[in-house]
Amino acid sequence: MASEFNPARRSVLKYGALSTAGWLLRQGNPNAAAMSAALSPLSELHHGQVQFGPGPLERQVRENHQLVLQLDEDSLLRPFRLRGGLPAPGQELGGWYDTWGFAPGATFGQWLSALARHYAITGDAKTRAKIDRLVHGYAATIDAGGKFYRDNRFPSYIYDKLVAGLVDARQLAGNGIALDTLGRTTRAALPYLPPHAVPRNEAARPGEDFSQHAWDESYTLPENQFLAFRLTGDSQHRLLAKRFLYDDFFLPLARGENVLPGKHAYSHMNALSSAAQAYLSLNQPVYLRAAQQGFAMVDAQSFATGGWGPDEHFVTPGSGKLGVGLATEHKSFETPCGSYAHFKLTRYLLRVTRDPRYGDSMERVLYNTVLGALPIQPDGHAFYYSDYTRQAHKGFHPDRWPCCSGTLPLVAADYHISSAFTDPQGIYVNLYVPAQIRWRQGGTESRLSIDTRYPYASAIAITVQTPSAQVFSVNLRIPAWAAGASLRVNGKLDRHPLAAGTFATIRRAWHAGDRIELDLPLHMRLQSIDPEHPDTVALLAGPLVLMRPRDATVPVPLDRRTLLSAQHVHDDASSWRIGTGGAAATLRPFPDIGREGYSAYQDVRPA
Repeated sequence: MASEFNPARRSVLKYGALSTAGWLLRQGNPNAAAMSAALSPLSELHHGQVQFGPGPLERQVRENHQLVLQLDEDSLLRPFRLRGGLPAPGQELGGWYDTWGFAPGATFGQWLSALARHYAITGDAKTRAKIDRLVHGYAATIDAGGKFYRDNRFPSYIYDKLVAGLVDARQLAGNGIALDTLGRTTRAALPYLPPHAVPRNEAARPGEDFSQHAWDESYTLPENQFLAFRLTGDSQHRLLAKRFLYDDFFLPLARGENVLPGKHAYSHMNALSSAAQAYLSLNQPVYLRAAQQGFAMVDAQSFATGGWGPDEHFVTPGSGKLGVGLATEHKSFETPCGSYAHFKLTRYLLRVTRDPRYGDSMERVLYNTVLGALPIQPDGHAFYYSDYTRQAHKGFHPDRWPCCSGTLPLVAADYHISSAFTDPQGIYVNLYVPAQIRWRQGGTESRLSIDTRYPYASAIAITVQTPSAQVFSVNLRIPAWAAGASLRVNGKLDRHPLAAGTFATIRRAWHAGDRIELDLPLHMRLQSIDPEHPDTVALLAGPLVLMRPRDATVPVPLDRRTLLSAQHVHDDASSWRIGTGGAAATLRPFPDIGREGYSAYQDVRPA
């Protein structure tokens, strides 16, 4: 059967209305969410259905799996044992995690989730055994009176992570006592949870954060409560989810009111996933509108890297604070936590709306922030903030085992479920990374193999493997910046232009060995940091922000033409060069920068 590439049938048109709806929503169209959700949500693949080939994603996934696998189990359980009045062998893990520390045991649930997700990827028996030991050991510390939560700064926060960890232990690793342990955990935590979602109180005085839940982020609870209800059928989880819906935040967002300025960035971005999950669980479009509007407002105040929230807070539109902060604000983006929240939300919104620009945003955050995070050290020092100042450098949080040590192993595992999605008609390829992807199409297992050096090169080769001829759709994300993208199927060039910012669909009878060749030109472009600083710009090649070493000898300020003339270095795939002779400088993407100083933004002469 010949390839059907009639532009009237491809998703460029079919889903064009959905993309339009996303922009209309930013302008306050109350019907846009319903337009976006006209089709059933795309389905996630399981973690193990995507296997990465060698490359930076596979390396980061492997590093984080090894980190959580090697954590000492007695040290992990020590805060729960001691606070529960039980004997506790072993040593304190240190830092935030300590029994009487800033956030005792706070990342235990996240590491349990990470182990379960990495087990789902690898099927590793040692990982499964560690999950079983940790669930059993933790279950033995739970007492009906909830001693662990007494005088604890973060009862909601820690309980939320425990719920997620136990859900994943059951769902992804088949742990036999996880559901009973989840029920006992909930009963123990309930007396220490606030009556409703409590706003974060940035001005809390010492001691108030214990009694008033000032920093406890109870407004992030609903997402995992909805997921726990779906797994267990226990109505208490559904009631808790509804009890903690943050309507004081969600409803203004749904009306188009920007209530973000001044709010803690990561936790409120994370809360938007509760809005998305409330839409899926309660079928109330107001929560989808809140998630979409909230995301659009964050996107409007994001750095070129996709990061947001300097000094962990959202800024006021029109204030110019992003540009002003380049002078002194080294805490530009809370990277592992922020990326984890960003990936979750864009995954929800892409699945529900099928708007590929959410995939563009996910890709931008991947390559310009979290993939460049320094590995967590065995002693617990973790990469925390991306630095976009004029005197930027990479480093670690001064405290051991901060919150970002819990989210980096999670977001790395979730690269797998962010790479592709399915519906009854076929597969949607979202991230172009070296990978083997398998899924069931019409009851028969099908596979795609992706071979590419993207985003350092424009060519992407996809090979289809099926046991027999099958008709289905392969939907390819064409980034909004990728004007001039081209496509070949079995060597035959499709002469219809691919519309940037859409999914392009190929529907045909596929045979084993069929080959798709996609080319996404890595156009150079400039993006100013904010409208108030139009002459402070980042240089991008495709999705990559190209950053300049501080010791570069190129004159400052530059002119725009010089930046846009950057050339890829032929014998160094991770480098671009501007200027010539003694005034030349090498530019590199964030993942390829080590401990040397750099600048993400450049000053250019006024246009």
